[in-house]
Amino acid sequence: MNDPAPAQAATRPQKPAPTRQRRGRILALQVLFEADVAGHGWEQALRAHAEAVHAPKAVAAFAEERVAGVLEAMADIDEVIRRHATAWPLDQVSAVDRNILRIALYELRPGSPTPPKVAINEAVELAKEFGGEGSSRFVNGVLGAAVGDEHPQQAPTA
Repeated sequence: MNDPAPAQAATRPQKPAPTRQRRGRILALQVLFEADVAGHGWEQALRAHAEAVHAPKAVAAFAEERVAGVLEAMADIDEVIRRHATAWPLDQVSAVDRNILRIALYELRPGSPTPPKVAINEAVELAKEFGGEGSSRFVNGVLGAAVGDEHPQQAPTA
């Protein structure tokens, strides 16, 4: 009796390992979500989540920069979300989507080393992985509008 499953599994393309930046964004999302929903301190949450996933120092540092930056600029970032997600009051946007948007908008700020297309694509991928059914479309729409409005010279062409 031949079992074709092992041969098929060997030819199936594997997803590439997440980059340091992707892992850092996931870690930042977990920390911001916990701080947002449970009200826990972000520094303790970052340490706990980083230890739980055995995050290398570079990943934790990448996440820490985003979390600290988002929290520092939260009022401005949330105002951008309010302007571009007018159908949804901010407290009615899912906590996952809200924090994905916060990370992306932090990365879209003027002077950021993250190219706008990368920030948007990464946010959409996080929304696909962690958000609900329509999260990726919602995140993409809000970010596309924000980039076009806030930074027209950086608006993605795709």
